[in-house]
Amino acid sequence: MAKIVILTFDVEHDCPPFAETKEGMKKGLPRIMKLLEEFGIRGTFLFTGRIAEEFPELAERAGKKHELGCHGLEHERFDRLSYEEARQRLMEAKAILSRFGDVISFRAPNFQFPDEYYRILAELGFRVDSSKAKHKGWKSGITEISGILEVPATTTSIITRLPWGLQERFHRGFESPIIYIFHPWEFVRMPRTLRPDCWFGTGEGALEKLRKLIEFHLNSGARFLTLREFYEEYQKLKRE
Repeated sequence: MAKIVILTFDVEHDCPPFAETKEGMKKGLPRIMKLLEEFGIRGTFLFTGRIAEEFPELAERAGKKHELGCHGLEHERFDRLSYEEARQRLMEAKAILSRFGDVISFRAPNFQFPDEYYRILAELGFRVDSSKAKHKGWKSGITEISGILEVPATTTSIITRLPWGLQERFHRGFESPIIYIFHPWEFVRMPRTLRPDCWFGTGEGALEKLRKLIEFHLNSGARFLTLREFYEEYQKLKRE
């Protein structure tokens, strides 16, 4: 059976909270979208509400040519917010993003989202989440939490910034569905004054590695889906 690959992009300012620049939005995200569109592949772009407001043309492109999802309002840590504060921020983020497309997918910044807050996602019309992560110790695989389909991320984005010869062995071993995480700022050279994980492997070389990753999976016969498409297929299989 063909593996399923889902390319997800957390669309935020550069390497939060260590930088406030937005070079990834100005240069990185257009490069990413152009590459995916060359291959005819749709990615899932999880925007913060504020970034969508500042870069509406990119949010609109994500909504029309890919999948537009939610990454919070301002890249806040939801585990540090009360239930009502989280609800208000998610309501505002959803209202902003809905100007650019129908939004049903979510990922919390820093993979921090209390289980009891999934009820907020369901209330606001979200259907699928990827806030759990295997590289953060999540063992339960795909599950449902308060009516939300939880599709855990497979790996940290540091892996996809390694030299290709090193990272290829990881791709061979990942189990389907493979949910990759990228950030627009990774595709712009970040200054070495930041933490090493903010600058390591960033720049135009990261775009070439993304191209190699796509070609690797295409040559292996994998299917590329968005989070929305995976959710729809999962629900269809449940009904059969």
